[in-house]
Amino acid sequence: MSDSTHYQSGFGNEFASEAIAGALPVGQNSPQQAPLGLYAEQLSGTAFTAPRHLNRRSWLYRIRPAAVHQPFAALAHAGFHNRFDEAPATPNQLRWNPRPMPAAATDFLDSLVTVAGNGGAAEQGGIGIHLYAANRSMRGRFFYDADGELLIVPQQGRLRLATELGVLEVEPQEIAVIPRGVRFRVELPDGEARGYVCENFGAQLRLPELGPIGSNGLANARDFLAPVAAYEDVEGDFELVAKFQGTLWTARIGHSPLDVVAWHGNYVPYKYDLRRFNTIGSISYDHPDPCIFTVLTSASDTPGTANMDFAIFPPRWLVAQHTFRPPWFHRNVASEFMGLITGVYDAKAEGFLPGGASLHNCMSGHGPDAATFEKASHADLSRPDVIDGTMAFMFETRKVIRPTAQALASPQLQQDYYECWQGIRKHFTPPQI
Repeated sequence: MSDSTHYQSGFGNEFASEAIAGALPVGQNSPQQAPLGLYAEQLSGTAFTAPRHLNRRSWLYRIRPAAVHQPFAALAHAGFHNRFDEAPATPNQLRWNPRPMPAAATDFLDSLVTVAGNGGAAEQGGIGIHLYAANRSMRGRFFYDADGELLIVPQQGRLRLATELGVLEVEPQEIAVIPRGVRFRVELPDGEARGYVCENFGAQLRLPELGPIGSNGLANARDFLAPVAAYEDVEGDFELVAKFQGTLWTARIGHSPLDVVAWHGNYVPYKYDLRRFNTIGSISYDHPDPCIFTVLTSASDTPGTANMDFAIFPPRWLVAQHTFRPPWFHRNVASEFMGLITGVYDAKAEGFLPGGASLHNCMSGHGPDAATFEKASHADLSRPDVIDGTMAFMFETRKVIRPTAQALASPQLQQDYYECWQGIRKHFTPPQI
C-alpha cells in the first residue's frame, strides 16, 4: 500500500486527498472519463436528500468499481452475530474477566465474539457489542459491515486499519470509527491485540452538543484525524467478507478492493486519541452526571435521548467539597456497558480488570463496591484526589442491552460479581426522641 500514516484534521469536514497528483477531477464529480483511467464511484452514508449539515458521502476514484467481485455465499461464524434474543434479558449486574488470547492463529474478523446488543440492521437502531482477541493479521481477506458503523476501542496491542480511503494506525487509548460499508483489513503490528467493538445500527456518531459548557471542552473537532489516500494495485485470489442483515457473506475477488487512488467527501474513517479529551467536572460540590464525559453520540428520534453515547472516564482531578467523590449509587433508565482499557476504575477496588467488561441494565442498581464506599466516605477532602493512569469507557443506550447466550455461558463471566456490594453496612442512626 502506498503512503500510509499521514492524516487530515477535523470532524465531519469535506476532505480531499489524492495519492497521485491529478487523480482528482476538477470542477465535477463524474466526468465522462475520470483522470488516469480511474472509475468514479460515490459512497453514500446517508440518504441523498438528508439535510446538508447531516449529509455524508464521498466520491472515490478507484482502479476498479466496488461491484467487481464474484457472488456472495453465506459464511458461518458462530461467534459474531446480532442474535440478541437467544436468552432472556436479565436485571442482574454482570461482569466479565478479560478474554484470553487464542491458542490458534486467529485474525481480527475470526476473533470477533458478540457479547450483547439490541435492535439491529433491519430496525436501523440499536447497537451490537463485540470483543476481539487476535494474534494474526488478516491475510488475503477484506471486510465491510453493511449493517452499521464500527467503533473500535483497542485495549491491548496496536491495530493498522488499511481502508479504502487510507490507513489508520491506532493504539490503546485511541479509538477508530469505520463507516458503514467501507472495506478494510486489520493488521497487528505487535503480533496480537485485544479490545472492544461497538457496532452502531442507528444514526451516525457525531460530537455531542456542548450546551452551557460553551464552545470549548470535551472532544475537540480538530483532534479527530482522517486518513489520506493510499491505494493497493494488487491482483490475486482474495476474499471479501460482508456483514449484511446480521449474517456474514463471503465472495472471491481477484484484486485488492483497497484501490482508491483519490477521494473527496465527508464520509470517511477516522481516529481520535482519548488522552486529548478535555474533561469537565465540578469545582464546588457533588459529582456531575456522567454525560459530561461523552466523546461521541448517536442520536435517536427522541431529542436528548441517544441511540448510543460513547463516554470515557479518563485521568482527572476530583476537588469537590462536602462530596462523595466517586460515582454515586445509581439506577438509570438507560443501560450501560463498561470496559476498562488501562489502570483501575475509581468506583471499584478490585475485580474490574483491563480488558474486562460490565453490564448494568435499565434500573439495575449499581455503583461503588463496599471497599470504595468506605474509603471515599472517610477521605480527606481538603486536598484533591488526582486520578491518574486509568482509562475506562461506557457504551450507554436507551434500549435494554441483551447479553448473548455465549456471553452468559462464558467462563469469563464472574458468578460472584454481586458480592462486591454485599459488604455494604447499615449506618442508619435515627434521632433519639
